[in-house]
Amino acid sequence: MINRKIILASKSPRRSQLLREAGFQFDIQTRDIEETYPTTLPAEDVAEFLAEKKAEGVKDFIKSNEIILTSDTTVVMGNTIFGKPKDAHDAFDILKTLSGKSHKVITGVCLLSKDKKRIFKGVSKVTFDTLSDSEIRYYINEFKPFDKAGAYAIQEWIGLCKIKKVKGTYSNIVGLPMRKVYKELMKF
Repeated sequence: MINRKIILASKSPRRSQLLREAGFQFDIQTRDIEETYPTTLPAEDVAEFLAEKKAEGVKDFIKSNEIILTSDTTVVMGNTIFGKPKDAHDAFDILKTLSGKSHKVITGVCLLSKDKKRIFKGVSKVTFDTLSDSEIRYYINEFKPFDKAGAYAIQEWIGLCKIKKVKGTYSNIVGLPMRKVYKELMKF
C-alpha cells in the first residue's frame, strides 16, 4: 500500500487500532511533549498546532525514507476547549456541560518526513442526549475517561447510549480522521 515506513508518535491504543485496521504497517515511538499552545490561538486551530508541535518534538526519529505521524484531538464548544479531565470532579463538570448540547471533535494530524510536512484536521459534530447526574457518575466510575479529551470515548457506553447525532466521521472522533489520513499518506 505505502512503501515508506510509518512511525506513529502516539501512545493512544485507539490510534494504533485505527491504523492497523486500515492495513497500515507502523512502529510506535513516543516522547512526552508539553501540550501547550498560545492562548490567542482560535480553539478550532489548537489540534493542528499541537499535532505539529508533537511532530517537531520527535523529528529526530526520522530516518531517510520514514514518515512520522502525530495527532491531537480536542473537544470544542464555542471558544472552550475541553481537554482530558484532571479528576472525577472535572470529568463530571465537562460531561454536565456537554449534556444535551452539540460540540465539535477536532483531530489535527501532522505527517512529517525529512523533506516534507503536511498538517490537516478532521472535524465532526457530536450531539449528546441529556445526561442525568447518575448517568454521568456511572460513566465516570465504570469507564474512567481521564485520558480522553472531553471526558468521553465514543466507542464506550456514552457513545452507544447517549449520543443523539454525529455529523462527520466516527474514526475522527475515536482519534484519527482515517479517510483523510489514508488520502494524505497516499499522496505523501
